[in-house]
Amino acid sequence: MEQSRFHIDFLGKRKIALGFSAVLLIVSLISLVSRGLELGIDFTGGTLVEVGYPEAADLGKIRDLLEAGGLGDATVQHFGTSKDILIRLAAAAEGVSSADLSNRVMELLNQGDLRGVLRRVEFVGPQVGDELTEDGGLALLYSLFGILIYVAWRFEYRFALGSVAALAHDVLLTLGVFSILALEFDLTVLAAILAVIGYSLNDTIVVYDRIRENFRKMRKGTSLEIMNTSLNQTLSRTLMTSLTTLLVLFSLAFLGGEIIHNFALALIIGVVVGTYSSIYIASPVVLALGVSKADLILPEKEGEEVDNRP
Repeated sequence: MEQSRFHIDFLGKRKIALGFSAVLLIVSLISLVSRGLELGIDFTGGTLVEVGYPEAADLGKIRDLLEAGGLGDATVQHFGTSKDILIRLAAAAEGVSSADLSNRVMELLNQGDLRGVLRRVEFVGPQVGDELTEDGGLALLYSLFGILIYVAWRFEYRFALGSVAALAHDVLLTLGVFSILALEFDLTVLAAILAVIGYSLNDTIVVYDRIRENFRKMRKGTSLEIMNTSLNQTLSRTLMTSLTTLLVLFSLAFLGGEIIHNFALALIIGVVVGTYSSIYIASPVVLALGVSKADLILPEKEGEEVDNRP
């Protein structure tokens, strides 16, 4: 049996870790209920206008021009550099096209000395936004339900409950960070959340595989000791996978531009939280549900004992 270089008592600290996670989950849930998510136009509907300037743009002056033209509800922010700005407008009134709205924006912005160049215009109707919100929520629920069935079939129902608890923990904490920091939540971030579910599940399955293997091989030791040994044996693999993934994600977050910044940030949060949960959420839940060697021993085939006689 593989010997681990690590001898860390992970499960001995499980109560502290679960208490820490409970606090983070409560804070996340309070923020999600009270503040909600800063939904992008993919979900709310509206028009997005990107404008480029030859010099650094004054956001305050741009907001004043838009407000004077009756577009005071517009959100204005830098996009990548100080020379590029992104303007988000609520859904246009009925009969007003996105082209008319973008032309109106450019007329207002070009009243000053500094002339901007229209880069792109995106429009999403409110009905499409509602459908995306509903479909996105259903996608999360279906994925968790499918994982519950898969893990219960491959391992045992207690492992399935532990994996779903870890995944729910990861999703809620990632959403909580976006809510607390008021970061925009759009379709790319939703895609990142679904990717986090896959990543976290893969990490949890690796740990569960080793736990099952050790339950069948180790003759001595309590459930807690066997699970602790398994976590230590998979620790180096877990850390290497997480660190190499994070290197790529940090590169995307800092060098990939504004468009994929929140996507990369959601994955960074998810990878960190997912690595933590595979150790301190998935395994302690299985232990608390009372898994034992008897639950994972392979059933003996009928007549096998006779076949093995000399």
